[in-house]
Amino acid sequence: MRRFVRWAAMTTAAALLAAGCSGSSGGGAGDERSGSARPTTTGAKALPAALTSQKLDWVRCKTTADSSPPGRDWQCATLKAPLDWSKPGGETIDLALIRSKARGGDRIGSLLFNFGGPGASGVAGMPGYAATVSLLRERYDLVSWDPRGVGASEGVRCRGDKETQAAEAVDATPDTPAEERAYLRDATDFAQGCEKGVGRLLAHVSTTDTARDMDLMRQVLGDKELHYFGISYGTQLGGVYAHLFPEKVGRLVLDAVVDPTADLVDHRKNQARGFQRALDNYLESTGQDPERGTRKIADLLERIDVDPLNTYSGRKLTQVLAFTGVVWPLYRQDSWPSLTSALDTAEQGDGSELLALADGYNERDASGRYGLLTQSQRVISCLDDKQRPTLAETKKLLPEFEKISPVFGPFLGWDAAGWCHDWPVPGQYATPEVSAPGAAPVLVIGNTGDPATPYEGARRMADELGKGVGVELTWKGEGHGAYGSGSDCVNSTVNAYLLKGTVPKDGRVCGRRQ
Repeated sequence: MRRFVRWAAMTTAAALLAAGCSGSSGGGAGDERSGSARPTTTGAKALPAALTSQKLDWVRCKTTADSSPPGRDWQCATLKAPLDWSKPGGETIDLALIRSKARGGDRIGSLLFNFGGPGASGVAGMPGYAATVSLLRERYDLVSWDPRGVGASEGVRCRGDKETQAAEAVDATPDTPAEERAYLRDATDFAQGCEKGVGRLLAHVSTTDTARDMDLMRQVLGDKELHYFGISYGTQLGGVYAHLFPEKVGRLVLDAVVDPTADLVDHRKNQARGFQRALDNYLESTGQDPERGTRKIADLLERIDVDPLNTYSGRKLTQVLAFTGVVWPLYRQDSWPSLTSALDTAEQGDGSELLALADGYNERDASGRYGLLTQSQRVISCLDDKQRPTLAETKKLLPEFEKISPVFGPFLGWDAAGWCHDWPVPGQYATPEVSAPGAAPVLVIGNTGDPATPYEGARRMADELGKGVGVELTWKGEGHGAYGSGSDCVNSTVNAYLLKGTVPKDGRVCGRRQ
């Protein structure tokens, strides 16, 4: 079972759910919390000229198997980056980029976007997000990319569609020793598939690797400083970049912030709290008592665990698929009515609507093909995550998870044991290092109703970035992320920061109706 932490990309029809975030990052370190030594950094001066002086061949984007090309305003190119950043003169990999040039005459530079995951495709997502950031497009080249291990940038595949569908029948909250063995065996099978299918790249897709790729992009794009908009996991990536290259920080926006002080287990606890908070808000909006409504959904999931529901497609709605179907609509308030309808039909014995929601989350199309975002997410985050909870350790934690949320706690608690079980390469850090002394102010945005990245993480990110660097903005809203979600206060604050360099007062709060 995967973690439910991906950014709900509102930019594409095939939803890139978020969030997320990995349990920890391969951030550069000297981090006393992880007990690791500070790695040797590879600054721009040490890079071969063949990398820093490469000329990008921007051409109109081509049709892919999954999408038609965007409009004529969009161009695509390929950047060469080192496979192993400790050997910058060695073997290279290709990174796919996309851009739309600034429309106005007073250009600031490039504005680089990461939509989260890890594993979300910037090449696929950027054109659809352009309408949300249309004002920024006047003065910035809008640029995004598929990070290493994602999409057109050496994208990974660890198992095929049939194996992915079969895994949906594995009990993600095992109740017996046999179910526990099956759960961990599925995790082992996935890890072995990655080792076979991904090869040497498996050890070179960390958040640190991608942060170094970003600084190479900055140089090749001709920018003295990096201007960046990171969403969900993209906030973790932005924080790691600021730590590694504080003197190159330009105007950085971090929206839907991952808590950089939380390790793998604490991230899951945070998410259990965040999703339960969002579920309570949803239930209240429908006139239900949150406690009774939560218990009703938990009971439904328990019944489906014993007896999966039939659907119009002929597939069975298993417990993990039902859970996924509950999670998906909580990322956006305007999706709450679909959750109401799906729960009502499930109570009547029909799992079709919850299955459709789960398929949307899983990027499963009508022909049975699955997107690879989840596979990329797991490969990247398991290289970042140092923590590897055992089965025994996880079982001791389950009562605490269940107390936090009877709906989300059991799934996220068990996920701590299964996510990186038997992983073939060691994780790098317990928590990412994001301290950035001397960097320019970084705007950090938290949303009080965010399910996947609870708003408390924004304050912690601001504090970790350092005094005078992290500047927190809070929105009292719903859904995953704040910018472009209907708040004029948030939008105008972010736009003033990016377009004019106006830094708001730390701790500013935008109300629900602002």
